[in-house]
Amino acid sequence: MKALVFERQLARFAASRLASTLVGSGLGVGVGPLELLEIDPFQLPGSGYVRVAPRLAGICGSDLATLDGRSSRYFEHIVSFPFVPGHEVVGDVIGGALDGRRVVVEPVLGCEARGIDPPCPACSNGDKGRCEHIAFGDLEPGLQTGYCADTGGGWSAQLVAHESQLHLMPDHVSDEAAVMIEPTACAVHAAYSSVHTASGRRVVVLGAGTLGLCTTAALRSLVLPGVLVVVAKHPEQRRLARALGADHVVEPDEVVRAARRLTGSLGLGRDGGAIDRLTGGVDVVFDCVGSADSLETSLAITRPGGEIVMVGMPGPVKVDLAPLWHREVTLRGAYAYGSEDTPAGRRSTFEVAQDLVEDAHLEQLVSGRYPLERYEEAIAHAAAAGRRGSVKIVFDMRRQPRDRDRHSDRDKETDET
Repeated sequence: MKALVFERQLARFAASRLASTLVGSGLGVGVGPLELLEIDPFQLPGSGYVRVAPRLAGICGSDLATLDGRSSRYFEHIVSFPFVPGHEVVGDVIGGALDGRRVVVEPVLGCEARGIDPPCPACSNGDKGRCEHIAFGDLEPGLQTGYCADTGGGWSAQLVAHESQLHLMPDHVSDEAAVMIEPTACAVHAAYSSVHTASGRRVVVLGAGTLGLCTTAALRSLVLPGVLVVVAKHPEQRRLARALGADHVVEPDEVVRAARRLTGSLGLGRDGGAIDRLTGGVDVVFDCVGSADSLETSLAITRPGGEIVMVGMPGPVKVDLAPLWHREVTLRGAYAYGSEDTPAGRRSTFEVAQDLVEDAHLEQLVSGRYPLERYEEAIAHAAAAGRRGSVKIVFDMRRQPRDRDRHSDRDKETDET
């Protein structure tokens, strides 16, 4: 079968990092350790596992960081090589009780998927994203499908997944909507993690890529902030941010002034008179960029006693944390998903995310579709999505050869849009 395989090749990893630095993110993949190969299908690791043939698989920011050679060394002990990337997946089950059913894969490889019993306290509570055993059990290390040598990933004709990872998709949910459920689940988890500090308050979302826009939709629908400001660099991002519920949308160089006007804070200057940071600030910042610059901005506009939520999977950053100490700001991470305490009781994050995708029509964020053979174009497009007026770029396997053809007219491949 065809699969994009990421090998542990340090020389090519370094070449990819150099190329991404010199010519731009996503443009070093041709010299990097990712190759389109013909490989044998993955073996089923144990009972409860089935094969899944992907229909669509997304390209996300953590994938780009890996391909650019910019992911944190923190992950070295919780991934295994070679791996097939791709953790945003909708596909068809082959075999088992769910044979022929269309599913979305919940990629975290927690205790149940690893055959570990009894499960760790986090998994026992439904918080799979906090699993303590992601390097142990019946599988090679891997925090998620798409980073584990034993499971494969969505950038391929076939992967393996545990039945506990599968969410059945009803017929009325399109493939484009289904592939948006995983990134939306990340945003839902981040929003619920700060529901008590953000509800009715002044909130800023930094970044308006896929994760920032999904976080905007999640906050507007689930948390109801008093004022929601979104920082968006590109015109299409600004349009979508407004459509998804932002009260104000500003460009990056306007955010400090916007926060000052919103809160009535005083500004502290620097050479040239530009405002460097505020004496007060907003209540909560959701940083959906994960860079040193975005974290410095978050610290500059968050009030004393406020909160910064780092959403997603940032790489290594070097930042002066003096404001964190001096202003007693809470800095928290929000990664992955599991279960959430909702007004209707404890619910799977993916169930909440599916509802939000449907209600907010987040399938509109799927902007480009590519076959695996055009992976260099796809990755370059994903890395420049905002500048090119796009958001979510996906691999489309709906015309790839399969063991069985289970396609409806609704699922015929569309070309790049």
